Amino acid sequence: MIRHILLIAFVSDITSENFNRVRERFLGIPAVVDGVLGVEWGVNDSPENKNAGFTHCVLMTFLDESALHRYLRHPEHEKLKEIFRPFTRDIIVFDYPINV
Repeated sequence: MIRHILLIAFVSDITSENFNRVRERFLGIPAVVDGVLGVEWGVNDSPENKNAGFTHCVLMTFLDESALHRYLRHPEHEKLKEIFRPFTRDIIVFDYPINV
């Protein structure tokens, strides 16, 4: 399995409607892309103040590396990026294999 982590800093003027649209689009990906085992959405609440301005996290789990690559080329990923990018101030993407 592969974990795909996005640390996100949204623009300050994102509306709640657009924020919810982005969130729901991410959470709906497993239903439309084979090999996406799950998507989690989280809001930073660490008391350590080490988040460097990143406020949200998306954690995606893929069946394997080929599923990740299939997602990256998938039309639904392209649609997600069209919705998501205008509201993103900064992002970190981090992938790693899960050895089970």
